Amino acid sequence: MNRLPTFFPIAAVLLAAFLSPTIAADQPNVLFIAVDDLNDWIGCLGGHPDCKSPNIDALARRGMLFTHSYCAVPACNPSRAALMTGIRPWTSGVYQNSQPWRPAMPKAVTLPQHFMANGYQAVGSGKIYHGRYPDPPSWHNYLSKGADPKPSQAVLADPRSRAGGVIWGVLDVDDSKMDDHKMVDYAVEYLKQKHEKPFFLACGLFRPHMPWQVPRKYYDMYPPEKITLPDVPANDLDDVPTAGVKMARPKGDHATMLRTGNWRHAVQAYLASISFADAEVGRLMKALDASPYSGNTIVVLWGDHGWHLGEKSHWRKFALWEEATRAPLIMVAPGITKPGSVCRRTVDFMHIYPTLAELCGLPIGDQLEGRSMLPLLKNPAAEWKLPAITTHGRNNHAVRSERWRYIRYANGDEELYDHDADPMEWKNLASKSQLAKVKRELAAWLPKKNAANAPFDKRSGRRRTKKKKTP
Repeated sequence: MNRLPTFFPIAAVLLAAFLSPTIAADQPNVLFIAVDDLNDWIGCLGGHPDCKSPNIDALARRGMLFTHSYCAVPACNPSRAALMTGIRPWTSGVYQNSQPWRPAMPKAVTLPQHFMANGYQAVGSGKIYHGRYPDPPSWHNYLSKGADPKPSQAVLADPRSRAGGVIWGVLDVDDSKMDDHKMVDYAVEYLKQKHEKPFFLACGLFRPHMPWQVPRKYYDMYPPEKITLPDVPANDLDDVPTAGVKMARPKGDHATMLRTGNWRHAVQAYLASISFADAEVGRLMKALDASPYSGNTIVVLWGDHGWHLGEKSHWRKFALWEEATRAPLIMVAPGITKPGSVCRRTVDFMHIYPTLAELCGLPIGDQLEGRSMLPLLKNPAAEWKLPAITTHGRNNHAVRSERWRYIRYANGDEELYDHDADPMEWKNLASKSQLAKVKRELAAWLPKKNAANAPFDKRSGRRRTKKKKTP
């Protein structure tokens, strides 16, 4: 397993950024695009028949689309912390949104810090880290996420714009008033400038994160009466064990959605939010194409996790099934990836950090708990024996191979799904004795140790948990 250099102090990283040797003139730049709460519904992944995402689809055609890519954690803060540090949650103890990641990993060298230490300028805008826990030492310059316009009082009061805690609504504003638009403006302006050093430019889009409040023209793309709802069998949770049902919370958001008759409106709003985010990706790629950096810039687009809209009677992320854990990953590496290439190997986002480091000729050492995907970028059919592993809460894990998903919860409950026969994960096969060997092989990838919970943020209302020795 490739690992990045042993944790070293942030001050040393920053000092190295100023003392690093002159880098090659042809050192590639990196455009790093994060899209919050974007699941597999985009057109190029085929997750929803109605979705219109022409710009993301066009980006996928430029390079390599990973069809089986998964988050490390199905929640914003720990997912981003894991990707940006290369450290898995079972090592850091950062499992939940309400656990500040930097105090748990004070010496971790983040992805942009590693580029800074090797002569790059690291700048960004929008949501890269979870909003409550930014990391100023990761950037030479950064434009933090701001606020969006609010819907009219009539929209806010409309019962068709809310179902419990799931919130959406039409905005009668121009795209330029949206905060994501302003975050892209920052990146666009940066691409227009002359830079002496290679750059790591990050742009984090907030939509389709809730509230799904975007300009009306995106809602108009999806007439409610023509919306395709997810196919959800009434008995889908009957063979799911207690721990899984607890995560699904069927008596929560889904029950409210059915009671209010708003399922169709919610799906419309999520699709509209995807199309808004897609338009902003299009603006960003147009700016890159018009810049002098178009031929020497690696582009990576990723979503921090998936999102359920009724599948398994569940809403939001916060679960270990396919819809919560699968998210887009697209990489365009000039001179390496072939346009229109598709990789069907199973990967997770822990591999992004070492891949970018190797692509840019940066050292890889002991910190990273992922592996460079460069062999796959060169040959999407290359041998790759690693499954994707997703963690949600301490001791709850999913192992996803190209065929199987195996889930084991902290209480020992299990689920097993055969994606060759059951891509929607409707039939839990964990109790089948003839599949015991399959379970053992997948379970061998589970961590032997799970770090104690990192302290919870006092602002979260959670009781701070003391670290203790773990088996």
